[in-house]
Amino acid sequence: MLNDGPFLTYWQSGYEGADHINHNGMPLDMNTANGHQQRALEDYRLLKQFGIRTVRESIGWRLVEKDGQFDFSIIEARVHAAKELGIQICWSLLHYGWPQDLDVYSDQFVPRFARYCRAAAEFLQPFGGPAPVFSPVNEISFTSWGMSVGMFRHANMDHERARRDAKRQLVKAAIAGCDAIWDVIPGARMLHCDPLVHIIAHDNDPASHVHAEGMQELQFEAFDMLAGRRDPELGGAPRYLDLMGVNYYDTNQWEAATGHRLWWHLDDARRRPLHQMLVEVHERYGRPLLLAETGHVGSGRGIWIREVAEQAMMARHRGADIAGICLYPGIDRPDWVNPDHWHHSGMWDVAAQADDPQARVLVPAYAQGLRQAQLLTDHFSDPTAIPTIVVFSHIRWQGVNTRPRQIFGNIARYYKIMYVEEPVAGAAIDYTETSHPSPNVTVLRYHVTGPVQDAGAPWALAQPFVRDLAEDNRHPIVWLTTPMALPLLASLAPGLVVYDCMVEPAAPGKAQPAAIDQEAALLAAADLVFTNSPGLHDTRANSHHRVHYFASSVDTVHFEPALDRSNGHPLQAPIGGPRLGFYGAIDEHVDGDLLAALADAHPEWHIVLVGPIVNIAASSLPQRGNIHYLGPHSYQAWPQFLAGWEVCLMPYAVDAAGRLSNPSNVLEYMAGERPIVSTANPELKALYGDVISIGRDRKEFIAACEHALALPQAQRHALAARMRAIVMQTSWVSMTDAMHTLIAVTQQQLAVPGMAA
Repeated sequence: MLNDGPFLTYWQSGYEGADHINHNGMPLDMNTANGHQQRALEDYRLLKQFGIRTVRESIGWRLVEKDGQFDFSIIEARVHAAKELGIQICWSLLHYGWPQDLDVYSDQFVPRFARYCRAAAEFLQPFGGPAPVFSPVNEISFTSWGMSVGMFRHANMDHERARRDAKRQLVKAAIAGCDAIWDVIPGARMLHCDPLVHIIAHDNDPASHVHAEGMQELQFEAFDMLAGRRDPELGGAPRYLDLMGVNYYDTNQWEAATGHRLWWHLDDARRRPLHQMLVEVHERYGRPLLLAETGHVGSGRGIWIREVAEQAMMARHRGADIAGICLYPGIDRPDWVNPDHWHHSGMWDVAAQADDPQARVLVPAYAQGLRQAQLLTDHFSDPTAIPTIVVFSHIRWQGVNTRPRQIFGNIARYYKIMYVEEPVAGAAIDYTETSHPSPNVTVLRYHVTGPVQDAGAPWALAQPFVRDLAEDNRHPIVWLTTPMALPLLASLAPGLVVYDCMVEPAAPGKAQPAAIDQEAALLAAADLVFTNSPGLHDTRANSHHRVHYFASSVDTVHFEPALDRSNGHPLQAPIGGPRLGFYGAIDEHVDGDLLAALADAHPEWHIVLVGPIVNIAASSLPQRGNIHYLGPHSYQAWPQFLAGWEVCLMPYAVDAAGRLSNPSNVLEYMAGERPIVSTANPELKALYGDVISIGRDRKEFIAACEHALALPQAQRHALAARMRAIVMQTSWVSMTDAMHTLIAVTQQQLAVPGMAA
């Protein structure tokens, strides 16, 4: 389904082909610099493992025209390699460079470019089929901006109105190039690409907002010119805006006046979701849309491409015609200014090896992220006619417990998810807060006016909302993470009831009699029970015959940035070391006395606690100069904190809840490959006792931290290897696939008389 349209494959690879002369006067030939010019056949073969058969390449006008003559021999190897392997090449003709004798502002520029486009089309006509894809001028807006700031060295580079006049001239050239190509290949498709950006005001001054909105609008100016919507004297018309490409990186969102980036890796709350930006472009132009360049630098490449895939699918579900996603670059590239600096942005890094100075080295986390992204796009391509799961959860979707988010974000490949959070009481009026955090997932938070009488009251107050929900979802699967939501079952007439038991309801601090009674009733009503620890499984198996243990897993792609010790969170930067860290809910289950003893025993250590303070007063927590409460931060930012810790802490009180719990952060810590010290949690000791240190009391806990900090390098490496082996055996995807299978089997059993018992 995703392969329909102008491209052979939805997933594509681009190769950095800039051929301009940089500001320092150094001519660039990026395809030669990274060896792609010489190794096109090999590079294309590498794509086979990912099913990629569409690539974006650049010819390089400056490279092929000399003294008015064209020599296209530099692209012959790529043309023949593509033919041999069945690869579709989408060609860019002007990629920042043009012949040195040519003034871009002169009357000769447009006809010279049209002549070049005609010659290129004539050369490529035998190889491209009836509808090849061409990009006459790559990034008109970016190129004109680059000319205005002196990024490119060319004739008349100090032109007073470079940004405006260059854009108009490049638009005219693109239009003339389209006509020249169509004269040769009438069925050719034209792809016009430019960066997709989000620009905001840095303060609340109305003038700042007007300035930011004006800058934001500039990104559409070239598209509007091509389509004839503005400056009609340039010759634009709707036919020229055939296919649209938007180039999107993590740096594409910033403050207008300051230029400060809205950092993706820190999950800046002011960032605009990519799917909204894509839908805006679709609604504005109604053309097929390619994410023509996207990628990330250094660590985080895998999670970036997976998130881009999710956002693209959400845009598709909202009607946007997303034709594909192009990884850019496929092969790493050196910097335009410093050729000795490589960006580490490709699916394959380029590394010198004994027998190969430009060996292609696959980046494992990027490859894993891409495979997950491809799995996502394959399964999320058709959101219609799938069953619904209504979830009643006491855990916020964006909360510190990631198990629900991972389960339902992954199982949404098979179901439409309606995730109902515990209602919030005390609102002035009843209303529903709705969000769509990932494909096929809707999160509902009910704000209700009624007062809270007891622990179950918020759920009872949600009855009117749930009745409305039932009207749109007939006989759904109902999934509960808390027994307290049990009264809502009757309103939904569920086709199947699932209970995911993550914590012991009889834990101290809870309404024990009510919780115990409610869970007994839920176990009687449930058709299927899941638990996240062996202890919870064993106790529930005495009351139910379909109980299955699914330990929480870990998203290794998400936590890969924690392995890059050059990463870090700016809030943590001023804190000295060594740092011993914890993230999660700071609640009654965290042993504050233990933290105080740890801080007092070693004033030179710094204890970093990341997470919300819940169910307890902040004043009850120990206050020391070397204990740092950094507050709640999103899951996106956790690896940045983890990268800066020497030891990871699990300072949980060993109460009724703790004895049977299996906190998900233990595997996340392992993914960061840092020593872990925990209190005496029996579940953790049984599961991971060979890789985490256990302190049975305060003295042992402090001693374990001392030992962890003193580990010799060889032992650290051996410990990291054991942790890697553990986390590689876990997978949220395979776990939710198994859950999906159990749901299907249970539904079949319930449908057969005599098998329900």
